[in-house]
Amino acid sequence: MRPALAAWLVLSLLGGTGAQGMCGDPPAAPSHSAPAPQLSAEERLSPHMPESLRCDACHAIAFQIEEQLRKAEGKVGKKALKESDYMEVLERSCSQDWESYGVLELDGEKRLSGPGLPRQQLLSVMVSGGPWPSRLSKLCHGYVGEQGEAQIYGAHRRGPAALRQLLCHGDKGPCAGRKDSPDPRKALQNEL
Repeated sequence: MRPALAAWLVLSLLGGTGAQGMCGDPPAAPSHSAPAPQLSAEERLSPHMPESLRCDACHAIAFQIEEQLRKAEGKVGKKALKESDYMEVLERSCSQDWESYGVLELDGEKRLSGPGLPRQQLLSVMVSGGPWPSRLSKLCHGYVGEQGEAQIYGAHRRGPAALRQLLCHGDKGPCAGRKDSPDPRKALQNEL
């Protein structure tokens, strides 16, 4: 009888049946799952940022430029940077690795996610790496080339809202006419 009881006990523990709820074990935590976003061929393969993600990308770029310029000014006592200095900072901002950004799906809509963008839902799967860093770098260099370093630095000196307005919300900006632009106060929470 004892060998049969011992075999049953071993099998119960290995199989996980019959042993649950015994000896005051805590109840099992509920499991949650989140599917990875289903990316279209354009989103997976194109060297360019998909149109639907350009507004988010612009806000990420503006945030990174703002952060880099703010740090550089902090090193010189919050004084204005010399032209050569802010040009170097802008080049460094655009040439960074951008690995902390990726795409996720929220309520059936794909959104770019990362520092400076509004925090999304707690349980989501972000697809990062791949084409996203090079797309962000290419867009950043395009904005700097299109607007010019002096104009971008001038907007930065007027504040983060002015820089976002210049890059993202102007007449031809990727966020022109969109009402769902990121709230900069909530965007900073993503960094905490």
